[in-house]
Amino acid sequence: MLLNAIIVNCLTHLKMAYLLSLSLSKSSKSTLLVGSLTVFSRLLGFWRDVLIAQYFGATLATDAFFAAFRFPNLLRRLFAEGAFSQVFVPTLTHYKAQKTTRELEQMIHKIASHLTLLMLIITFCGVMIAPVLILVSAGGFHWQSEQHQLATQLLQIMLPYGFFITLTAFMGSILNTHSQYAVPALTPALLNMAMIGATLWLTPYFQQPIIALAVGVFIGGVMQLALQMFALHQLHLLPKLQRNVENSATQHIMNRMLPTLFTNSATQINFLANTLIASFLATGSVSWLYYADRLLELPSGILGSALTTIMLPKLATHFAHQETEKFSQTLDWGLHFTALLGVPATIGLVFLAEPILSVLFCSTQFTPHDVHAAAQALSAYAIGLIGFLVVKVLTPAFTTCHIHSVAVRYTWICLGINLALALILAQPFAHVGIALASTLATSLNAALLLFFLWRKQLYTPLKTWRVFSLQILFSSVMLIETLRYFSNFASWSAFYLIKCVMVGVASYFAGLFLSGYFYTDNKK
Repeated sequence: MLLNAIIVNCLTHLKMAYLLSLSLSKSSKSTLLVGSLTVFSRLLGFWRDVLIAQYFGATLATDAFFAAFRFPNLLRRLFAEGAFSQVFVPTLTHYKAQKTTRELEQMIHKIASHLTLLMLIITFCGVMIAPVLILVSAGGFHWQSEQHQLATQLLQIMLPYGFFITLTAFMGSILNTHSQYAVPALTPALLNMAMIGATLWLTPYFQQPIIALAVGVFIGGVMQLALQMFALHQLHLLPKLQRNVENSATQHIMNRMLPTLFTNSATQINFLANTLIASFLATGSVSWLYYADRLLELPSGILGSALTTIMLPKLATHFAHQETEKFSQTLDWGLHFTALLGVPATIGLVFLAEPILSVLFCSTQFTPHDVHAAAQALSAYAIGLIGFLVVKVLTPAFTTCHIHSVAVRYTWICLGINLALALILAQPFAHVGIALASTLATSLNAALLLFFLWRKQLYTPLKTWRVFSLQILFSSVMLIETLRYFSNFASWSAFYLIKCVMVGVASYFAGLFLSGYFYTDNKK
């Protein structure tokens, strides 16, 4: 019943996205296509987390798993959600335009060889120092305690996933550059499928059942890489490993890789710092933050990843041809779309945090106390959703314009502020203070990036923002009043939650219609 309710909810959003696409530009339709394909993966992700909550709850074992999972998950978000593409796609676009097909193929082969060797070394070293990595990510787990040893074992099983996902992201970038968006968008679903299968069928075979989840992560990485390789083989673009990996393109990409990864990883490093601090708090704190983060991934993953995927090749092309106005318009379009869908998503998550968590996760293992604690964290995270999306939209502009050092400097500043605020706010507000610190730091990062681009005249807001802001405000008020009316009811079920979401979505788009959004020229 719960899965059916989630499916109905997703289908409703897909139908609304289709109706909206009729009045949007080609770029908007491409974004909706990628986002719609990503819905399937997010649906499986919710099902995966529901099973984890029902099978394992919020215990010492789940805290150990989520602390260990932070490292492979960090690599997944860095590489699979756009950071690698922001370095590789502009270079590949340049080669496609100015080099021969053979030179393009040679460049791809050399980078693939370089990445394979580099990630093999990193993975081996990571497995060897896994106990130290757990100490870094979860210092609250006492050294050599049962929880620390379990987390170390889980991390050693899952670390090879970082190798698989790096090569998966590299191959997905090649597909995206050739306008093949479907396979990279659907690939994350395989990880969720593997973890679901491991939870359902492998847990009885382990003395410590949580180990089955780590095995599922490993299997998921193999499946993801295999799918990308098959897709590239069909297009005759499958990279070949070579001994000589040195060339100018390889050096160019590798020299820009680390600062770009660090810039794009600000939010993920925040989450890693959050896990470290949460490990010193009450049992379950790490799990509560994880589940809150997972729900935040629905709008941030679908919208943020889709926008980055579609915008990056366009920004690279406009910059290469010195089309300053079109470059600015592409950024404006990304910010426009962020506000259009990010604002209602923020409102919905804040008002419906506890009902959503209750319907999805509440069970004998994941108690109402766990639901309430995770809901508090989700509300704090949700306030910073717009800031997170703005960082995702603006970061490719810094990479494309070769000014990523500026974004790196802002990232350092905001990471320091996040850590300081988390240490300060965790004392009076426990895990909620940690989430709030992440929100404040991410929002500041977004403001700094936006101000810099505006000051350097790389981005100039269109005059339509004044009218558009009023339209968003009017529609948001209608949505808030609708959710306030529904929140007066004490009993929540899956059916009632779906009904509330559907009515809320309808009220928001009704507000857009009444305010003239669909028949005014402010969407270009």
